[in-house]
Amino acid sequence: MTQPQEGAAEVPVEPVKPPEAAGGARHSGKFDAVPKLKRTRVSGTWIAVIVALVVLVFLLVFILQNQDTATVHFLGMSGSMPLAVAMLFSVIAGGALVALVGGARILQLRKQAKKSRHLQR
Repeated sequence: MTQPQEGAAEVPVEPVKPPEAAGGARHSGKFDAVPKLKRTRVSGTWIAVIVALVVLVFLLVFILQNQDTATVHFLGMSGSMPLAVAMLFSVIAGGALVALVGGARILQLRKQAKKSRHLQR
C-alpha cells in the first residue's frame, strides 16, 4: 500500500453493507443453476471427427518427416518402401486384427444374450 502524501485530503470510505443488512433479499451465496445442455449423438460424432482430423494431421506430418527407405521382408516377400508407410501398414494390420477379435467376441456375447433372453420367456 502507498502512504498518503502530506497535505493530501483524506476521503472517508463508507463500509459496504451486505444486502440483508440493507434490507435487501437474502442470497444463498450459490450461483444460479444454468440448465445443462443434453449431449446428443451428433455432438459426439462431431467431437470424434475433430479428434480424427487432428490424428490424421499428426500422421501426415509423421509420414512426411520419415521418408527414409526401409527394406521390408514379410512371408517370403521383400520390398522397399518409406519407413513411415511400412509402420502405417503395420498399425493398420494390428488394428484390423484387434477389430476382428473384438467383433468375434461381440458376436459371441450377442448370441449368448439372445439365448438367455429366449430361455427367460
